[in-house]
Amino acid sequence: MAEAAEAAVNPKLEIAHVLAMDVVGYSTLLINEQSRVLTDLNRIVREAARFREADAQGKLLRLPTGDGMALVFFNDPEAPIECAMEIAAAMKSSPEIRLRMGIHSGPVNQVVDVNDRSNIAGAGIDIAQRVMDCGDAGHILLSKRVAEDLAPLPRWNPHLHELGECEVKHGRKVSLVNFYTTEVGNPARPNKCASATNARSTSALSSVLWQKPALFAAAALFVIALGLAAVIFSRSKVLPFWTNAGGARANSQSIAVLPFENANNDPNTEYLAEGISEALINSLAELRQLRVIARATAFRYKRKDVDPQRVGRELQVAAVLTGKVRQMQDALNVQVDLVDAATGAQIWGAGYDRKLADLVAIKQAIAQEVAAKLKLKLSSEEQRRLVKRDSSNAEAYQFYLRGRYFWNKRTPDGIKQAIDQFQQAIQRDPNFALGYAGLADSYIALTFYNFAAPHETMPKAKESALKAVALDETAAEPHASLGNILVNYDWNWSAAEKAFKRSIQLKPDYATAHEWYAIHYLTATGRLEEAVQEMKKALELEPVSLIMNTFMGATLYYAGRYDEAIDQCRRTIEMDPNFAVAHWHLGLAYEQKQVFDAAIEEFQKAVSLSGGSPLMKAALGHAYAKSQKKDEANKILGELNELSKQEYVSSYEVATIYVALGDNEQAFQLLEKAHAEHSFHLVRLNVSPHFKPISSDPRFQDLVHRVGLSR
Repeated sequence: MAEAAEAAVNPKLEIAHVLAMDVVGYSTLLINEQSRVLTDLNRIVREAARFREADAQGKLLRLPTGDGMALVFFNDPEAPIECAMEIAAAMKSSPEIRLRMGIHSGPVNQVVDVNDRSNIAGAGIDIAQRVMDCGDAGHILLSKRVAEDLAPLPRWNPHLHELGECEVKHGRKVSLVNFYTTEVGNPARPNKCASATNARSTSALSSVLWQKPALFAAAALFVIALGLAAVIFSRSKVLPFWTNAGGARANSQSIAVLPFENANNDPNTEYLAEGISEALINSLAELRQLRVIARATAFRYKRKDVDPQRVGRELQVAAVLTGKVRQMQDALNVQVDLVDAATGAQIWGAGYDRKLADLVAIKQAIAQEVAAKLKLKLSSEEQRRLVKRDSSNAEAYQFYLRGRYFWNKRTPDGIKQAIDQFQQAIQRDPNFALGYAGLADSYIALTFYNFAAPHETMPKAKESALKAVALDETAAEPHASLGNILVNYDWNWSAAEKAFKRSIQLKPDYATAHEWYAIHYLTATGRLEEAVQEMKKALELEPVSLIMNTFMGATLYYAGRYDEAIDQCRRTIEMDPNFAVAHWHLGLAYEQKQVFDAAIEEFQKAVSLSGGSPLMKAALGHAYAKSQKKDEANKILGELNELSKQEYVSSYEVATIYVALGDNEQAFQLLEKAHAEHSFHLVRLNVSPHFKPISSDPRFQDLVHRVGLSR
């Protein structure tokens, strides 16, 4: 009681991030309906991953409010909006629950309620409830304070829509922002904010939220920084160019090539629509004066009815290229439109009716017209680069496009089909460098995901990469592929770094080169802070790529920054809940935080989503062993042993389970086998937390030395 009295006299304030919610029309429901609605709501909230994570870490307080609740998060200002998105998505299966939510960050303090129990109160909670009260069913409203915190982040900015001021209880007014995406939220203006005089913007959050002295100072420094290092220049290419009053204005030399529509609606011709789009992205990206949105980002708009102006705002580009592809036997029709993203006006449009054999010529003609219509002044070398890497053999080029189509599926069958297509491409054109580069990447992927034994694929990958470099030394892609092979199979560290740096020098905007240099070389060699910075460059270049987002989390994991890794992987899963690799890395980070139940759940999802990948199964077995579930761990070992009789199972991954079980002798036997087979992940011995228990053993130190690393 003395402590309670002290708290009442001298309350200790701290900043909390509050998510308030209630059910619209709750009081009109029958008693049994009210009970059912609250039961379902509580279940949905408790099942939200963000809720469970914060609760497990002791960073969450829950306050029931009769027809809803308030969730009070500490330390992470993004937690309430992430949790709100998860709850809103889950609510789609319970449309009868008309939920509204409000978010605010502000001061709170511990109090003692009438029952002498610890509770919490303060302006942070009060304003969150006032914000929520302004909404209708489906709304996720934010206070302006919260929106200002989120607006600088590309992940959130496109979904923030300023509403202006809304009057709440006692004549007070709060400034509101409506949050919605294509999947969650309510885009309609709340009834309480219906006054037109309050309206400011129905597009991305206006520049009002950006008009702070600190941000103007940062903008000035950014302009100065444009003349500095190439690293800073690469960052500048993904940041918006802001006007003073009109919101965002894109760099005039910037474009997004959206995935072309397959007008046939025939899966067998899907490769053409995707392939032409990707080929145009790659060709235009050769022009350093033009900022081209990467494939992974542009293809997020696939099969969506998109407005070019909205795309322009979201991606900060001046122009958007769309198209349709129709194949009729050996005839090909391609329709393209180049649109001014600021006005929605057509800059240029054309139709190409040619033979399928003219595919390369059509792609080249479109690329040249786009460059001309954007008024780019190309040197003779740049004009040559627009068409340089295309095959002169139309049939070879079609096989290449099919190969990239299957490669992008990132599945065992998809990669194997890609290999077949790339092989047919180079058979028809033995001088097609990109065909060899695609073949190298496919063999690498088979090995990385443990779909095949390294000795079966990596020599073929190296041969293909070397051939690609020999055919076109100025192509960045095969240099990066070669660097990957030199690290993970040859353990030739100095040659690997030279290859990665050459790739980046040739094409600074090639995100994969930055990614592989970070996750494979810099991480393995213990240059962890460099790895994080390099991976950030890759993510800036492809901010919505599932691969880049996942391996940003992986890099943070190896750097020992587990909380950041968890946040990053969770963001990736929000983008695509079915991406197994993100669940795998999230589980790894949870495991290091000793949140074993959450780790096991993520690994189970990864196993299911990957179709039973041995890589994911081994991670699950390790988590079972670490959490003292030895029977379950041994069961996984049995399954992997049986699986190894049918397909490749990495000895390295199985060794991790034995380390966790404390069977070091068996672990070292498997690590020796992994060394003999050049297991792909063996280079991470020094940085993987899984091997800390045996890191002082002389046998481990000898193994590290033989891989070419040092303690």
